[in-house]
Amino acid sequence: MIELKQQLRLTQQLIMTPQLQQSIKLLQLSRLELVNAIAQEMQENPVLEEKASEEEAEEREKVQEVDEIKNVAATKEVTGEGDGKEDFDWNSYFDDYGPLGVTYYREETENPSWENMLTSANTLSEYLTWQLHLSDFSAEEMPAAEQIIGNLDVNGYLVATLDEMAEAEHVSPEMMERVLAKVQALDPPGIAARDLKECLLIQIRYLGIDNALVTEIVQDHLKDLETRNYQKIVKKQGSTIDDIIKAVRLISTLDPRPGLQYSDERPQYVVPDVFVYKIGDEYKIVLNDDGLPKLKISNFYKEIMSGVVDSESASSCKDYIREKLQSATWLIKSIQQRQRTIYRVSESIVRHQRDFFDRGINYLKPMVLRDIADDVEMHESTISRVTTNKYMHTPRGIYELKYFFNSGINRTDGSSIASESVKEKIRGIIVEENPQKPYNDSQIVDILKNYGISIARRTVAKYRETMGILPSSKRKNLF
Repeated sequence: MIELKQQLRLTQQLIMTPQLQQSIKLLQLSRLELVNAIAQEMQENPVLEEKASEEEAEEREKVQEVDEIKNVAATKEVTGEGDGKEDFDWNSYFDDYGPLGVTYYREETENPSWENMLTSANTLSEYLTWQLHLSDFSAEEMPAAEQIIGNLDVNGYLVATLDEMAEAEHVSPEMMERVLAKVQALDPPGIAARDLKECLLIQIRYLGIDNALVTEIVQDHLKDLETRNYQKIVKKQGSTIDDIIKAVRLISTLDPRPGLQYSDERPQYVVPDVFVYKIGDEYKIVLNDDGLPKLKISNFYKEIMSGVVDSESASSCKDYIREKLQSATWLIKSIQQRQRTIYRVSESIVRHQRDFFDRGINYLKPMVLRDIADDVEMHESTISRVTTNKYMHTPRGIYELKYFFNSGINRTDGSSIASESVKEKIRGIIVEENPQKPYNDSQIVDILKNYGISIARRTVAKYRETMGILPSSKRKNLF
């Protein structure tokens, strides 16, 4: 028998409020993403305005102590009774909070120099097309040549087959081959090659290198050249080791990636979120607020909600304005909370990694998210969001906040050392090695033991690969 019953249950459920969701979202944004998010919100919310420079100066004069700045607007919450429409005292609210904005200000300190004059260099495609119009390509050959240029990768190699390009241009493969030879005669030498061998052979012809041994090594022994197996080349060529070394020296002057110098990939400039200055024996942490809009509530809408503007139209849109005011308040408070959190986390990082800031990378300590989370009394997930895509400018360079979190490697005395410090040790060992007798991974393990660092060979190999360092067989140099 089916029976309907009503039961009353008391359960606990974690619900994220819209304000908390917004705070979490803003916390994990990078600086550029935050600026874009604020700009978009200002377009959609008429209540939000950016403070004028005069208003910023007036507020800056009111701030006397940096310690007080960190706690501004942290002790009050906007609350209301019932539905919050009629019982809320807007006059008191505006008196208490005034024009809200980011509450951290940076003193007039000299920032690191920035490159502010940029120019645009020609790309590989533009440079080759410019040469096309100055060369003896016929009207029929020009489209085929442009098809070839359009199929070059960033290194200058041809990534499409002649048959594919010939079909696309409705010409014969023979004509495409002829046009390709003319394109390969353009600058830079080695351009439009189909593989490394062809690239090097084009450069040998272009540079007029009259050395048969050089051509034969490139033609027949590229694999042995890559593994530096010179004895095998000597055996097959019947030449002396001195002749082989001279030829290899000449080959090493050729460019295996001729198009890379014209790459349109530009360096990524990082804008730090935090500046760390050393003043005497102490480190001062300053948040970077340059370019970050200072927000406030529009005076016009303040007057509407305070009753100064009294009209039927103003009264009818109060509900809409109230909603936008609440949204604006949440955004401003979320930005303030974001800045406070970044400041506290940065302060804790500097405190934990004081030896690194004083003495360098060899003194970087192993540290995990929990170390900072316990110190600032926040959850590890919050620390992870704070340190993602946030950068710190220090006297020792610019580092992502995540850089300071790394695992530890055991020392023979029972203590531990940061993995980044071990990588730096490995890099230093390889830099100082004899190029003709480079250390293999096992030898590096033995050298690290002399520093009191206990590490496995496979770990050395992993660290070496992450640093982009070749194995000993490919680092070996006979000259």
